[in-house]
Amino acid sequence: MKHFYKNPTFYILLFFLFIFLGPFFTTHTPLQSHLDKSLLSPGTEFFLGTDGNGRDIFSQILYGARISLLISLIVVAICLFVGILIGFCAGYFGGLVDRIFLFVADVFQAFPGILLAIAIAAFLPPESGMIGLIVLLSFVGWVSYSRVVRAQVIEMKTREFVLAAKTIGVGLRRLLFRHFLPNMAGPLVVQASFGMAGVVLAESTLSFLGLGLPESVPSLGKLMDSGVNLLLVAPHVSVFPGLMIVIFVLFFNFLGDRLREKVT
Repeated sequence: MKHFYKNPTFYILLFFLFIFLGPFFTTHTPLQSHLDKSLLSPGTEFFLGTDGNGRDIFSQILYGARISLLISLIVVAICLFVGILIGFCAGYFGGLVDRIFLFVADVFQAFPGILLAIAIAAFLPPESGMIGLIVLLSFVGWVSYSRVVRAQVIEMKTREFVLAAKTIGVGLRRLLFRHFLPNMAGPLVVQASFGMAGVVLAESTLSFLGLGLPESVPSLGKLMDSGVNLLLVAPHVSVFPGLMIVIFVLFFNFLGDRLREKVT
């Protein structure tokens, strides 16, 4: 505890705490317009300046980061749930079930994830909003988790403790939750941390292209898009949201590296 400030994990947790609590310390709401103060440079009243509609960029970034973090947590949780179920069935039962899974997984992974997400998002109705975006990103992202689970199950199902549990009549659900999951939690947590970085990037990309969150919801991608035509006049409109996305991805990747060091 004496040298906690030297631990990178401390700064990762501090960053996420700032994301959660930061909006409580802002003096402006993200959608509050000050038309007479549009495109102001960073200063004392507006810490990171304002956009073309006179909205505080600092508030928009903080609220947008919270939305991105919330979406990534939900999407990763759904992908973990679906991936564990499908990957376990494919690895445990093998045979036809495994061949069908591998075929479906190969079809999904034959397309770059972000291109597949863009193609599907183009056909989503505008009223689908955040729920539609979460379903879309979950639909695209579950395959990598199921592959990790499948590989772990295939490796573990011939171990002595699993064979002994099956011999005494332990049910399938108990096998999964008491024997398989605790032993493959490490790789799944690492995959989830890297997956959250991917979700943040995907959500920002879709919002940047106008296919993500609705206009009423703050988004880092939309804020970047609003400043594309202003790069020569007010670069801060796009630069600061872009930096937040970079920091987000770096922190998740650092967290994944730290977790991978712990489990290996």
